[in-house]
Amino acid sequence: MTPTLSARAVAFAAVRRVVEAGGYSTIVVPNALAKSSLDVRDRAFAADLAYGTIRRLRSLDWAIEQRSSRPVARMSSVARDVLRLGAYQLLFTGAAPHAAVGETVSLAAPKERGFVNAVLRKLASDPPAWPAGPGDADIAVRTGMHPWAVTELRRLVGDEASEAAETIASHGLLCVRANTQLTTVDALERVLIEAGRTVTRATLDPTCLLVDGGDPATFPGFGEGWFAIMDQASAFVVRALDPQPGERIFDACAAPGGKAHYAASLVGDDGVVVAADLHPQRAQMIRSGADRLRVRVATIAQDAETPAVHGPFDRVLVDAPCSGIGSARRRPELLWRPRKDVLSQLARLQVAIASASAELLRPGGRLVYSVCTFPRAETDAACDAILRHRPDLVPVAIEGPDGPTPRVRIWPHRHGADGMFVAAFEKRG
Repeated sequence: MTPTLSARAVAFAAVRRVVEAGGYSTIVVPNALAKSSLDVRDRAFAADLAYGTIRRLRSLDWAIEQRSSRPVARMSSVARDVLRLGAYQLLFTGAAPHAAVGETVSLAAPKERGFVNAVLRKLASDPPAWPAGPGDADIAVRTGMHPWAVTELRRLVGDEASEAAETIASHGLLCVRANTQLTTVDALERVLIEAGRTVTRATLDPTCLLVDGGDPATFPGFGEGWFAIMDQASAFVVRALDPQPGERIFDACAAPGGKAHYAASLVGDDGVVVAADLHPQRAQMIRSGADRLRVRVATIAQDAETPAVHGPFDRVLVDAPCSGIGSARRRPELLWRPRKDVLSQLARLQVAIASASAELLRPGGRLVYSVCTFPRAETDAACDAILRHRPDLVPVAIEGPDGPTPRVRIWPHRHGADGMFVAAFEKRG
């Protein structure tokens, strides 16, 4: 096989594992690239094909159906994913049409290559025009987001819905947080610039830097623990929690551990951070990250609805399991994977975890609830339910990008960060 074909094969396998097997792109794609024998240029090409196809999945399906004799749902999964990979190249990249068609078709089963070839050639010669209307259905086609999610966005941001959806569906800049236990923000910025990266300061957290992509594991200082890979919206959550030196902090849903690591750097050696997760292997991820960053974090595997630890803690963080649509810039499958019918189930879980975690909080302590999403069921409605279940909690204002308020919404199109909802509460004495 040629190197270019090999890159397409690697991307195709990664797409299949994410789309058909329910994998996570942030794990599947790097692992696929690491196991490949691709050179640097072909690795970058394969990564773009994989992430791009996953990100544009629903848009690609719409375009394919404009030129196909059968609906996407009636195709075999292999033919469907080959068409998606080929359509992404034709409609969203500058790949040569003859290569995008010819070399992609070879990934299909022999009996389906004729059909795949015909559809891709139609897309190449007569690409469909994307719907340009302002309605939710047209925005959904252009961005790849579910129509129900676009409708929810419109209820929250009004006429900004199109811009908000397009930003959420775009690829965000890499964000790193300087580990100020080992270096300074200025020093980290300097070494990254010297390594050829373009760096800008983040606006939501003074320790965060936005970097123009690349593999962070190859950046200077990675092995030494000088920085953590952490979006500034996630760093803002820790700032809202406001850990102080010497305090006891509990992170109820901590994996992969970025917020717990940040909290540990703020409480220092005299403080205690306990980070929990349901799955032991994910708890191990927290420990591994803490070792690299050289911070102290105690980890435990537990069901957050029935905590296995005892308080009191000065501060409790509930970064709850959620639909995750706000982090689709980094995990593109979250544009289309969440279903509207699971939101109420997620909300019940979120409220149960927050209510149970509040038991661990000392009187006068702070509980922060956060989710990287925007549907009201998981945000305002969940907070209202938390207050009903826990009358001993009182909303407390936190300093957000638009001023102090007990509930903060961070939007990618306004703040250049992941979409995040953050609410703070204080426990009555």
